[in-house]
Amino acid sequence: MTEFSTRAVHAGQEPDAGTGAVIPPIHVTSTYAQDGIGNMRAGYEYSRGGNPTRDGLQTLLADLDGGVAAYSFASGLAAEDALLRAYLEPGARVVMGNDVYGGTHRLVNRVHVPWGVQLVVVDMSDVDAVRGALEGCSREDGAVGGDPRRTRSWKIADIAGLAELGHAGGALLVVDNTFASPYLQQPLSLGADAVVYSTTKYLGGHSDVVGGAVVLADEALAEAVAFLQFGAGAISSPFDAFLTTRGIKTLAVRMERHSANAQAVAESLVGAPGVERVFYPGLADHPGHEVAAKQMRSFGGMLSLSLSGGAAAAKRFAESTEVFTLAESLGGVESLIGYPSEMTHASVRGTELEVPDDIVRLSVGIEDAGDLVADLRQALTR
Repeated sequence: MTEFSTRAVHAGQEPDAGTGAVIPPIHVTSTYAQDGIGNMRAGYEYSRGGNPTRDGLQTLLADLDGGVAAYSFASGLAAEDALLRAYLEPGARVVMGNDVYGGTHRLVNRVHVPWGVQLVVVDMSDVDAVRGALEGCSREDGAVGGDPRRTRSWKIADIAGLAELGHAGGALLVVDNTFASPYLQQPLSLGADAVVYSTTKYLGGHSDVVGGAVVLADEALAEAVAFLQFGAGAISSPFDAFLTTRGIKTLAVRMERHSANAQAVAESLVGAPGVERVFYPGLADHPGHEVAAKQMRSFGGMLSLSLSGGAAAAKRFAESTEVFTLAESLGGVESLIGYPSEMTHASVRGTELEVPDDIVRLSVGIEDAGDLVADLRQALTR
């Protein structure tokens, strides 16, 4: 199997050996019978340490991203925390994008910084700023991470360029690939050392499961993450692993539709009354368009717009849609609208990560594009 869509359906999902069931069963057991002390029938002892349903998802994730291993967690933040703890020690430095997800900033700033980690926040699309932040790093104490696509203006970071810069400075490059998914973007093939996901979003794809994952390119780091998954225990449940696996089977077709719809929505909003600016890398005049076109299959389902009426207009607009649902999160089949300043990024207000209060974020779903455009138009009128 070489093509993405085929692997998304079949990798790690062989029919059940006992019954022939095309979809492997959900193993909801907590423990496993042994045929003698220490004689485990299939290598399974206790489900925190290993579970066939979770293993199937992890095999699938590693295959799709081209990693040596993948590990599934109870949330995206749990996945990030495990990776940070596996690699960093007190005194280490984390170089983070200046408009990364607010929860990621909160995790590092309020959990890892008190433990002794240094946090440096920069614009990841500014090569000189990243180079300066990496000065003095070593392989033992340096890390650079971020999502190549940003909530405020969708700045696009050059993953291959960051990998070269980071590795020259002795740093590990971690990419949050949640918004792109492995279908649209392959960070490990571009030089990244690790990829993290909130599998809640596009991988699960149906707004019915919370989860996270880490995919690694290095065996030693993979072993360290595996130990923390077992030792700290923030695992995904068998049912959550099943839901995520089921979602991934349709990832390719969903991402194609998300991307096509977002492109149509973005183009329809350019120059619309009340819209100051549309931020979407699929627009030719976007500053990161060329980089995104180089490293992505298409441009994804996320975009933002600023309203010329400021905060009041942005809030009113976000509360006036009928097809778009006002809610946090993203990446489901249904379209969502959010006001980041007081929703997803409320925890970073007053910091360098603050999202301007005239910004509205759209997670464009797979509904009919004409209905989505019409809904946004009527919301602008209101």
